[in-house]
Amino acid sequence: MASRAQPPPPPPPAHLRPRLHAAPLFSPRAPRCRGGRSRLLSALPSPSPSPPSRSQRVSTVPPIEREPGPAHSPEHQPRGDPALAAEVARLSAARARLRAARTLGDKLRALDAEPRVAAFFGEEPSRGVLGALEPREALLLKCLVAAGQEHVLGDELEWYSGCTDHHEHHHRNGASGGSALREALYSLAGLVGKWSSEGVVGAEKGSEEMQVLGRLLKFLGDIEEFYDCIGGIIGYQIMALELLSASKDRKHRPSKDKFVGFHVPSGLNLLEDTEYASQAALWGIEGLPELGEIYPIGGAGDRLGLVNSDTGESLPAALLPYCGRSLLEGLIRDLQAREFLHFKIFGGQCVTPVAIMTSSVKNNHEHIIAIFENFDWFGRGRDNFRLFEQPLVPVVSAEDGKWLISKSLFPVGKPGGHGAIWKLAYDRGIFQWLQQRGRKGATVRQVSNVVAATDLTMMALAGIGLRCNKKLGFASCERRPGATEGVNVLIEKQNLEGVWSYGITCIEYTEFEKYGILEPTVTGSSQVSYPANTNILYVDLQAVEEVGSRKNASCLPGMVLNLKKAVSYLDHLGFECSAAGGRLECTMQNIADNFVNMYNYRCGKGIESELDTFIVYNERKRVTSSAKRKLKSEDRSLHQTPEGSLLDIMRNAHDLLSRCSIDVPMVKDNSEYLHSGPPFLIFLHPALGPFWDIIRQKFIGGSVSKGSELQIEVAEFLWKDVELDGSLIILADNIMGSTKKNKNGEQILHYGARCGRCRLQSVKIVNEGINWSSPNNVYWKHDVERSESVKIILHGNAEFEAKDVVLKGNHVFEVPDGQRMCLVQDRAGFVVKLEPISQELMDSGTWHWKYTVDGAHVKLNMVEL
Repeated sequence: MASRAQPPPPPPPAHLRPRLHAAPLFSPRAPRCRGGRSRLLSALPSPSPSPPSRSQRVSTVPPIEREPGPAHSPEHQPRGDPALAAEVARLSAARARLRAARTLGDKLRALDAEPRVAAFFGEEPSRGVLGALEPREALLLKCLVAAGQEHVLGDELEWYSGCTDHHEHHHRNGASGGSALREALYSLAGLVGKWSSEGVVGAEKGSEEMQVLGRLLKFLGDIEEFYDCIGGIIGYQIMALELLSASKDRKHRPSKDKFVGFHVPSGLNLLEDTEYASQAALWGIEGLPELGEIYPIGGAGDRLGLVNSDTGESLPAALLPYCGRSLLEGLIRDLQAREFLHFKIFGGQCVTPVAIMTSSVKNNHEHIIAIFENFDWFGRGRDNFRLFEQPLVPVVSAEDGKWLISKSLFPVGKPGGHGAIWKLAYDRGIFQWLQQRGRKGATVRQVSNVVAATDLTMMALAGIGLRCNKKLGFASCERRPGATEGVNVLIEKQNLEGVWSYGITCIEYTEFEKYGILEPTVTGSSQVSYPANTNILYVDLQAVEEVGSRKNASCLPGMVLNLKKAVSYLDHLGFECSAAGGRLECTMQNIADNFVNMYNYRCGKGIESELDTFIVYNERKRVTSSAKRKLKSEDRSLHQTPEGSLLDIMRNAHDLLSRCSIDVPMVKDNSEYLHSGPPFLIFLHPALGPFWDIIRQKFIGGSVSKGSELQIEVAEFLWKDVELDGSLIILADNIMGSTKKNKNGEQILHYGARCGRCRLQSVKIVNEGINWSSPNNVYWKHDVERSESVKIILHGNAEFEAKDVVLKGNHVFEVPDGQRMCLVQDRAGFVVKLEPISQELMDSGTWHWKYTVDGAHVKLNMVEL
């Protein structure tokens, strides 16, 4: 939970206070598409105090500087800790000298002139290990020492045991310890031999020492390259110390703006303006050939505690087995459902290119590739994916900014936040790759949010972005008080020249105190309630590419040093330690700070429709519900757990099927299920829609009793007046189509070809279903013990039909490829008829749903062949 802001005395002058204005959270106003004339609007509330019902006064004047870190002029140096300020000044001077050096040799000489480097490596830097390194590798080690992190190279854990007082030995890394550290480093020289730019040569291959030093050099090289926009290794340390100093300094620096205000942004409410919402979602489906997908899935997922049960290896969040498949598989499943809908409406095969940012933490990159290879790249072809690896960054101590280490040559590294995605995507040519495939925009979502693709939220977001030429859009919802999630705000600023700027952006929960945002204590509080940032985005590729290509700190948006959580890592003995610390993290959503609109006058309500940024709203359970942390026995809340997100999926299933005139039990408050199972399990393949208006035309009447289980894995499906009391599982090999080999020998999915099909009409199913008392049930994994069930298995283009029958007890109906099975009632119960599908109907099937656009909606008609 974010800490409550404490009002610091005394308050600054009123005209400099950031203003927070309450506006309707779910305004039905739709974004205005470009081309319309901008209108002069009545002004928002003036800087004079507003009525309590309209605004919230803030008693702080934090600088609304969205750039990561203050300027380096003397008046902007950190003031909270003189030692930190002196170190920032020293490092800033060193960075300036390095930037002035034109060649690698000049940079090395500039570093050799640094007293700290000279003290550590001595007067003969060519001796020992440094003499065996390539110049570029020597530069990395010298930058490390110049940045004040020479303890990384020393065998400090021989001086120090344990990990609870980790900060004490960090203070012992000055010049006085240089000789001992230097000798420890020199001792490696005999083991290392001659080095090449590729690693180590001349020593015994596979030597542990070679691997350790090579790994450190790669770690440093990645930092130097990725953070080149701020000065590499030294620049990273400068920014970390600046943010650390700011966290210690409770005083406020003068603002560079005359006025700063935050407002609740208005935008399209998908629940209220349903016609426009449907139209926007259709724009998104129609524009799918112009869209790419971007997934940042390099996070460690430490709070999930996911491990390989056989090897004990820690696993990344993307591998979490959720509802019968990994979270990563769920992302592709949702995407293919949208592509299938595009095919059914417009008749074209659309394969969306997918860019995925991974990381090396917990072998994330290798695990992701293994999943794709295991599933033959999900029938999409290897060329439609680009995986690019996010570098790990050093974790610094919350006390003095020293890098934490697990042992000598092993700095603690963590991913540097999903905001790295923009610069990294530019550096790796991802934007160029997407644009070469005709893509104009992209949707962005995180792997842990399991409901992001529910109904039409993502496609309405993308549709507005494409149709209205927006640069960035947010999908948002109400925020739960106390949740560890940021907020979306409309920021309003007037600079010293009198120019006004407006934009929709995000403020992370770790920054609430900095910006004077108070945490509402309960839902319905009179305090301003900003909507939740969910990290579901639409981005214009050309716009974000321009930001990612910049050679300054603005390509790393929303830079923060999050010190609110202890950092866990393994010590030299393999035991887990924790320490107060953090690493530089940038946030992908704060790229919005680069897309503000400027005006010579102050604008009023409704300005959001004119901006390059926009926001859409939906109810929370259709927008965000995450599986981020493992439920503990002492927990009193299911928030952000797999158990809690499963209940939101069940709530969505209830809401959807209830609108189909199907009786479904209510899902009560999470506390009812804190340590028990849900009232039912319903899993519907997204290709049944994914829009709820489409699914409602495939499900008509009937009931699902409490304790029942329904799983449908087929897109061509009809449910009419079905009564379910027990378990019904329908599985198809060809859910949305079938695969054929391309010229490269890859199996490529062709939508609509040889689909499995199932129709159930006036069917009653009664069986024992799930054994709800089994201690082995893990409901969020969909790993349950069943006493009885009805299972329908469709191979290839198989079809199954049942009408006017009662199915009691345990049954398995397995239909071979090319066959049609029908169940017909007779006096004894029912009979099974199996007949081949005629050759001319092998691809199309004996029936199918025809999708047609009717205004802003999609209408379905069943076609019998």
